[in-house]
Amino acid sequence: MLKTFKQMNAPFEEVNVAARDDLYLLDDRDLLIRLMQRTGSGQRVTVRDLAERASVAVGTVGNLTSGAQQWVTYPTARAISNAIGVDLPILFVRSGRAVPVSEAEATPLLRRTAV
Repeated sequence: MLKTFKQMNAPFEEVNVAARDDLYLLDDRDLLIRLMQRTGSGQRVTVRDLAERASVAVGTVGNLTSGAQQWVTYPTARAISNAIGVDLPILFVRSGRAVPVSEAEATPLLRRTAV
């Protein structure tokens, strides 16, 4: 019980592992839709079929195809790419910095953007 309580009161990044995952941007929504018309195996796949094959939420795939969502975590991007039958970089682009910004480096940037 105490362990659970400590987890509930921990900072968000420590509790939610997905917050640490790299985010991937869907590079071309129209390409995703075209690839769903003819996957790597030559078959057509619906939003529901793709979600099932990739083991992701139907809403996630639907939001990606409608443009309501552009970013997904690495496991989701990889699963969708694999389910369609293409390499990850065909559909998704990694976002963010490869090297974390230290607090000292970020402070001047925050001051400039806050003005």
